[in-house]
Formats: sequence, structure tokens, C-alpha cells
Amino acid sequence: MAEKRDYYEVLGVGRDADEAALKKAYRSLAKKYHPDTHPNDKEAEEKFKEASEAYAVLSDPEKRKAYDQFGHAAFEQGGAGAGGGFSGFSGFDFGGGFTGDIFGDIFGDLFGGGRSRGGTASQARQGASVRTSVRITFEESVFGTEKEISVNTKDICERCHGTGAKEGTSPVKCGQCGGSGQVVRDTQSIFGMMRQASVCPSCNGKGTVVKDRCSSCRGTGYTSSRKLVKVKIPAGISNGQSVRVSGYGEPGENGGPKGDLLVEVYVAQSPVFTREDTDLFSTCEISVAQAALGDTIRIRTVDGEVEYELKAGTQPGTRIRLRGKGVPSLRERGYRGDHYVTFMVRIPERMNDKQKKAMKAFDETIGGTVGRIKK
Repeated sequence: MAEKRDYYEVLGVGRDADEAALKKAYRSLAKKYHPDTHPNDKEAEEKFKEASEAYAVLSDPEKRKAYDQFGHAAFEQGGAGAGGGFSGFSGFDFGGGFTGDIFGDIFGDLFGGGRSRGGTASQARQGASVRTSVRITFEESVFGTEKEISVNTKDICERCHGTGAKEGTSPVKCGQCGGSGQVVRDTQSIFGMMRQASVCPSCNGKGTVVKDRCSSCRGTGYTSSRKLVKVKIPAGISNGQSVRVSGYGEPGENGGPKGDLLVEVYVAQSPVFTREDTDLFSTCEISVAQAALGDTIRIRTVDGEVEYELKAGTQPGTRIRLRGKGVPSLRERGYRGDHYVTFMVRIPERMNDKQKKAMKAFDETIGGTVGRIKK
């Protein structure tokens, strides 16, 4: 028989791992190697059993204490820990429906359609979120805007009041799950029979089924319509971020609130500005004379043009900072980034004879002999 691996190593956690870390590690392994997702895969089955055994021990304070002291011998017949009240795992109960079962919440959540342990078909649950998108200009992303978008929404059917049943009738208890919304099946594991709950396929977890459908909603309990929704887009939003609008998602179940509308924002690129977090960057062309002599110039910003005193002798590639002319921060109220401007010296591509003569005279006057071949 192959030697058993250390339980902490199996789960990939340290010996000081708390309950939350143990559960997270086991959930990940259970999802990865569960027999339902790997039918007829013996290796996956063994890994699943190994992880389950490790979690069964380490999630129980008494068993974990014994394991930390005696190792695997704590659970072997006649081992060092056998006299401490442990009799191995032959009688360990994996029943998903029993109170106190440490696996019920894990398997119920992983493989039971998201219903937590102890949940019933009549529980009120919030509706799911609905996603859509909107496109805005670069300037709108900087200063914020309000958009009106059309979305397809669901509302509770007014005729059947959400039951999905024809007027004068009501839904009846599901015959397959008996109204619980869940079906339970037993599977064999290393610990014996393991009980696993999943959403009832007949009623989709509702616990009831409709015999005679409502003519308005065709048994769904909901009607669809297009609505115009005003979406406030905050100043400083970035491309790909989303805005949440409450109450425009899917209807809730059993009296639960409606879900939310998540609006993903796509920001158009600017031909002038580029953005990095809350800072903006752009270039500004200046002439040779302006670079040499200095000048009062106008620089384009998202707030409009501003005057700037260009210093004499400004070199190509010089970068300046305009404080507070960037993008408002979504995280820090009242803060706004900066605008960085890089000066590009514009070199004339064509000159007439007079201009060429003047340029040569200027070049000789300021000693422009660098790299020139002497004649």
C-alpha cells in the first residue's frame, strides 16, 4: 500500500491554516477532481478521495489535534491515537441533509445549484444582475455625464402575479422533489455512502410546478418590456469599468428584490490626449523661433486652451506639468490628476531662398558649427 501523503500537503495549506483556508482549498480540489466531472477517471477519483479524507480530519478540531500529534497513526486501529475515541472513517457520515455535516454546505454549494445548506424552495432571493454597455466620449469620461439607454427588463406578470399559473389555478407541489426544490442521491466514497443534493430538474428548485400555464407569461411568471433607463456616469470613469443601477435586473424569487443593471462603459480614444490613471498626456508643437526666443503660447487642455509662458531656449522633448488639469479621481473625492505636455519643435520642410539665407546667417551667428565639415 502506498504511503499516505501529509494532509496539509494534500490540501496545499500550511499547518497554521484556519477553517476558512481549509474550506477554500478543499472546495478548489473538489471542483477539480469531483467524479461527476471526471467519469471513469480513476486518478481523479483517488485525488478527490484523498482531498476529502484530508479535509474530514483537518476541519474537525479534535481529529486535527490528534493528527498533529500522532500523524496518520492516530486513525489506525491500534495506533497511538486509537484509544482517544477515534475509530477511523468507516462510519463517517457524508449525509448532505444532516444537521452538523461539515460537507453539506460545501457540496450543496458546489454541486447543488448554489443553494446553501438548510435552504428551502420558499426562500426569498435577489434576482440576478443584467449586463449591458454604453459608449461615451473621452471628454465625457473626464467630466461625467448622464446617458439614457434602452434595456429589456422583466417584471412580475400582472395577470398571474408571478405564479405562472392560469387564472383560477395555482402551482402544485413538485412530485419529484416533494416540494423541497432539491433531489438527493447517494454515491459511494472512501468513507461509505455520500449524500449529494442538487437542484430538482423538474421544478428548477422552486418546489412547485405549473399544470395550466398563464396565457400572458406562458408559465414563466414574468413579462418582458423595453424601458429607458437614465444612467449617471461619474467623472473619472475608465474604459471597461461598470456602473451599477439598482432594481433593473432580473426579478427576485419568492418576494426577493430585483437584481441590478450593470452598465459597462466604453470610452472613445482621444486624438489629442492619452490617459494613465488620473494623469493626462499630450504634445504641443512650437516653432524654432519660439523654442529659441520664448513666447506666450496657448496649450489645449480638457478644460479648454490655457496660456503658458514658454521659456527661451526650450529644448525639443521638454515636458511640463499643468497641475490639476488631469482626470478627477473616483477613489479620492476632490482630487484631480495633472496634465503633462511635451514640446515638439516644428522644423520647416520647405523654405524659400530668403528664408534659407536668413537661417544660415542665424546659424553662423549663434555658432552653429557642431558636426560641420570645414572647407
